[in-house]
Amino acid sequence: MKSRSNDWNEFPTMNLDEIDQNILEALYENSRVSYTELGKKIGLSRVAVQSRIQALTDAGVIERFTIVINPTRVGIQVSAFFNVDVDPKYLHEIAEKLSMHPAVTSLYHMTGPSTLHMHGIFKNMKEMETFMLETLYSTPGIVRVESQMLLKRYKSRMGMKL
Repeated sequence: MKSRSNDWNEFPTMNLDEIDQNILEALYENSRVSYTELGKKIGLSRVAVQSRIQALTDAGVIERFTIVINPTRVGIQVSAFFNVDVDPKYLHEIAEKLSMHPAVTSLYHMTGPSTLHMHGIFKNMKEMETFMLETLYSTPGIVRVESQMLLKRYKSRMGMKL
């Protein structure tokens, strides 16, 4: 999947009315809600709800519909955050490479001297070590890597809530 990190620059800002905000709130809580059920909840027809959701999607407000999987329930035991300092001339190349790696769940270009902030999940410590040795430490242009392992998750939110 191609990185969509700069999509906010590709679309004009959309002014959301109260109905759009209510639709987004309902979808945030349960993206599987039917158009009919959502229409009843906010006082619109199924067709009107479908049309508004399509308009929100076309405008880039809704990027995608997805599910959230609990990593520990599927055998992923290690969650880690990385600060990866990159030689500026390799920044975009390395960001593209890392964004394609299946262990990488999020990747951001942060302020500072060409720093990438990354989250990754791994089945175990051996898999994380392999990722660090074969992907991070062996990639030309990566000059420094800091890692921190997650001990306990108190809150995790996918997407953004209005």
